[in-house]
Amino acid sequence: MMKETAKDLQYVKWLSAEDMHLASKGWLSELNFIKDEHRFFEDVITTFTSELVAYGDFSDSLEIIDAINQSEKQSQTLLHAIKTHESKLSIMVDGIDQIEEEKAYAQEHRNLIVAMTAYLSDYKSLKLQLFEIIKCIKKDNKNEHLLDRP
Repeated sequence: MMKETAKDLQYVKWLSAEDMHLASKGWLSELNFIKDEHRFFEDVITTFTSELVAYGDFSDSLEIIDAINQSEKQSQTLLHAIKTHESKLSIMVDGIDQIEEEKAYAQEHRNLIVAMTAYLSDYKSLKLQLFEIIKCIKKDNKNEHLLDRP
């Protein structure tokens, strides 16, 4: 996972309110799509419950299910934080010089950049693990079908 440093985040100082708004909207879109993917994962897990139990080490299956649940909770937390952040955008565009509030808003945006980068990296890893397990299950099922043929 790539770590963001304070130096990497200095560019936030130069982001306009519109740039931060567009970034926030992009994050909200990604998180809403991920919410749909979480529902898909739940359906997949329900469909393949017996295979997951039989697949390799059952504790691995429980860990992936727990990781999906944790990811879902973290996604909800980020959605709420970004919506709240978005609602405070007026501080940046109201035409009133509020230096401390504007600095705080930019810092909050930096924190969200770091949080979203970490979340999306972890989420991608989670998806890859889940799809690898499902791929193995499907492959095993196909091989069993082929062996069962007369």
